[in-house]
Amino acid sequence: MSYLRKIEYEIVPTESFTVIRGCSGCGGKTYFKNTKKFRVNANGSKLDVWLIYQCEKCKHTFNLTIYERQNALAIPRDEYSRFLDNDEQLAEMYGRNLQLFRRSRAEVDFERMHYQFVKRQDGTVEADGREQQIMLSIHNPCGLKIRPEKQIAGMLGLSRNQVQKMMQEGEIEPENISPQFVSFYVKEHLL
Repeated sequence: MSYLRKIEYEIVPTESFTVIRGCSGCGGKTYFKNTKKFRVNANGSKLDVWLIYQCEKCKHTFNLTIYERQNALAIPRDEYSRFLDNDEQLAEMYGRNLQLFRRSRAEVDFERMHYQFVKRQDGTVEADGREQQIMLSIHNPCGLKIRPEKQIAGMLGLSRNQVQKMMQEGEIEPENISPQFVSFYVKEHLL
């Protein structure tokens, strides 16, 4: 029985998402950045918590909803304290939570987004007649809108044209391609 090397990567955003939205100060659509600050408002026993975003040009703000009319006892004390202290790590965590943006119907700028490939696992699997190849997989747990060829190109340090050419020549063989997961085989000399 023969084995081949299998390497798994994960796409991890390196900064908060940028939002595209209309700005009343600029009079049109512009980019809003995470200020890493929260706004907390209490109304009786209900709390609202927002992450504050700011226009890159004119500094107008908009509040991205984290909690809306939430019972104060339902928010963990430690997290509530971190909101009040404007904890930057917590602001970054919420600034990378794509479900939060979808729930608020905020348009994320995927074109200017920065991310990295983080190696999660390096092992072996049964070869299936592919002894001279390596199986690579890329997990996209955030569901970032990145085309599969761009994911492969970014991970291998190639251009998308080079990847497409190598796919045609059989040096890169896609196995599974979906928005959340891409796996493919490559010749050993490409790594």
